[in-house]
Amino acid sequence: MPVISEDDIRALATVRSNGALVASCYLDIDGARYVRPADYERALDDMVRRARRRPEVDQDVVADIERIVARVAEGFDRTTTRGLALFACDACDLFVVHALPVPVRNELVVNPTPAVGQLELVLQQSEKVAVLTVDKQHARVFVYRLGELIEQVERTDEIGRDYDTVGEHDRGGVEQHREEMTHQHLRHAADLAWSVYQSTGFDHLVLAAAEGVASQIEADLHPYLRERLRARLDVRPSAPEPELRQAALDAERAIEASREAALVEELRAAVNGDGRGVAGIGPVVDALAERRVDRLLVSDGYAVEGWRCDTCDRLATVGRTCTCGAEMVGIPDLVEEAVEAALGQSCQVVVCDGNADLDVLGRVGALLRY
Repeated sequence: MPVISEDDIRALATVRSNGALVASCYLDIDGARYVRPADYERALDDMVRRARRRPEVDQDVVADIERIVARVAEGFDRTTTRGLALFACDACDLFVVHALPVPVRNELVVNPTPAVGQLELVLQQSEKVAVLTVDKQHARVFVYRLGELIEQVERTDEIGRDYDTVGEHDRGGVEQHREEMTHQHLRHAADLAWSVYQSTGFDHLVLAAAEGVASQIEADLHPYLRERLRARLDVRPSAPEPELRQAALDAERAIEASREAALVEELRAAVNGDGRGVAGIGPVVDALAERRVDRLLVSDGYAVEGWRCDTCDRLATVGRTCTCGAEMVGIPDLVEEAVEAALGQSCQVVVCDGNADLDVLGRVGALLRY
């Protein structure tokens, strides 16, 4: 399954509907929660009923929503698809469907631009994680992206249990020979990981090996791989693939949480220090208007009403008159529009899941270019 890319998201974020409204639908179709298609179709029907009651939803929007409903009814391969992102606006010839290998939060948004915040969160989770498992004879490398296995290779080096030539044994060379063969196997394991990195590439490496073996294999890794080494897994090197997959997912979540925590700490220091950071939706949209934002950090699920000027594209928490003098229009989700504006300015967007420190700062903040 093709993984969503930054280019895909930016293409959506830069869509301009010239006054028409875009229907953006995220639907969880994970079989673990929705056993039958009828189950997630009911969830979609509930969202559609609520959307129809909104004053901004006219017949054109209803037609776009019905097109989304019809596409969902056609079905998807749920062995590989757990979430959907669908965008429709007939007025600007837009109908895009992304089948995702991870679940999403059910949401139906009607805005002048596609709502891409959840896609950004999926993109953050799409980095490749490699698991290297090593014991004294066997080495395996598994590469996962969004929980899906995309590469698997292995190697076995027979050490030889019956190596007991009399002359060699009398000279005490048996154990030394076995030790040398083990060291050679660990070098082969490190070479195997390097070859996978060269052919497939990955962002993070985690290791499953006994303590003594792990220390040796880490020393043999290529410097590029040592830079990407994140953790040792608490699983047996011989563990079955599903167990390693779950361990890789857990490690990926921990890696992402650590990265988000570091960025939020950087934001907090910038807000309280040299002024290269702002917190809260008001200062953030002001910084976006001045094109000063480098990285935007936002808590997943945060939404607040606001205003937008269709003349100069400025966003604001208070309306109705823009700084340019034009009359602004009310919008239901100022945060989503800020995400889209940031992407349109080629800013990095980081959606933080459950970071209490960011919530204290106002649930949204920005690290500034100047």
